Amino acid sequence: QVQLVESGGGLVRPGGSLTLSCAVSGAAFNYRIMAWYRQVPGKEREWISIISSSGDTTDYKEFVKGRFTISRDNTKNTVTLQMNNLGPDDTAVYYCNERRRAVPAHPWGPGTQVTVSL
Repeated sequence: QVQLVESGGGLVRPGGSLTLSCAVSGAAFNYRIMAWYRQVPGKEREWISIISSSGDTTDYKEFVKGRFTISRDNTKNTVTLQMNNLGPDDTAVYYCNERRRAVPAHPWGPGTQVTVSL
């Protein structure tokens, strides 16, 4: 069974940066396509970035492209999201999960709260 634990969130000023980390337990991590999602209260959870199993290919939603960078370490079973130039609209709870047609692929982790505010 895959378990996911996100960390690294916090309160940051507009224009600031944060680095989120996702620890993934379970076998075959290096075969899994992983993604970061976020959810704003009152809205559906949405994917914002995807990374291939090898880490060679990434994709981003337009509104984070150029500001966020996804990466992974297949030796440590972790996925990272580097977030720069944060704005108030980035305030959300951030989650990671395997990216499959069925969402969620695995039970959601606790998520990590990111708050961008003065």
